[in-house]
Amino acid sequence: MLGPVAPEALGPTDAHEHLFLRTPALPGEELTELEPMLAEAAALRAAGARAVADLTPVGCGRDPDSLRLLAERSGLHVIAATGFHRDAHYPAGHWVHREPEEVLAEVLVTDLTVGMDERDWQGPRPRPGPARAGIVKLGASYQRLSGSERRRLAAGALAAARTGAPVAVHLELGSMAHEVLDLLAGHDVPPGRVALAHLDRNPDLGLHAELAERGAFLMYDGAGKVVHHPDSMLVELVAGMAEAGHAGSLLLGGDVARRSSLRAHGGGPGMAHLFAVLAPRLRKALGDQLVERLLVANPARAFRFAEVGTAGG
Repeated sequence: MLGPVAPEALGPTDAHEHLFLRTPALPGEELTELEPMLAEAAALRAAGARAVADLTPVGCGRDPDSLRLLAERSGLHVIAATGFHRDAHYPAGHWVHREPEEVLAEVLVTDLTVGMDERDWQGPRPRPGPARAGIVKLGASYQRLSGSERRRLAAGALAAARTGAPVAVHLELGSMAHEVLDLLAGHDVPPGRVALAHLDRNPDLGLHAELAERGAFLMYDGAGKVVHHPDSMLVELVAGMAEAGHAGSLLLGGDVARRSSLRAHGGGPGMAHLFAVLAPRLRKALGDQLVERLLVANPARAFRFAEVGTAGG
């Protein structure tokens, strides 16, 4: 948010959070206030993080000005997102459902190369601010892709191909992974430039190995969310993937996307959980070297921009 940062300078990175968020898919869970989020960011930094990827896409309550203030005051590098989420986050009649692929792609290219719209593309004309996005975030529904989602995925791929930006994709309950990779690859974004979110909600090590073999990054981003699974399962997944030779494909995140999940609002597990609780457990079980790879080396590779016109990743 404060200007380009070399990937190797990111340091320990939380690969998936939502710092400011407002969506009809999560009524009553809005994240709109700066001061509580500053408290969460300070706790995350105190626990050892130096960078965080804010994967809130267009139309979901992004707040570029507040993101910039948070980065300045917390000392965290913030990787901001452009892109489009799955259908559940946009009501019927929203402009993302009707605009053609090329128009949608231009929205994202503007965020990546000129500056993020201060009003999150809700006004009649864009007002690009000084902060540029650093990743394209896209979304798929559970076990299906609607026609509108396919168009937005194609637009995101077009923007990524034009700019070299990395891509992250929300997979509802970890479904549709191969289908999403196929669609993006068909639009010139190879798996090596794609991070697939929520694979820990579909804890199938065979599937995870297949995705890693294709070159994709896998996000295990449910730290502390015992409603889905205990942290012990995350330790087991990381151990299994490392044993299979795929430790270089893993990213860790918290995805604390609800007001009720923040300590600053009286809930939990809080944004610091990944670094304060899960990382020490992983170190104890699997060693410092592996955890440094997951938190430092892998994000540096996953969040780098590719040279435009190259197919590698």
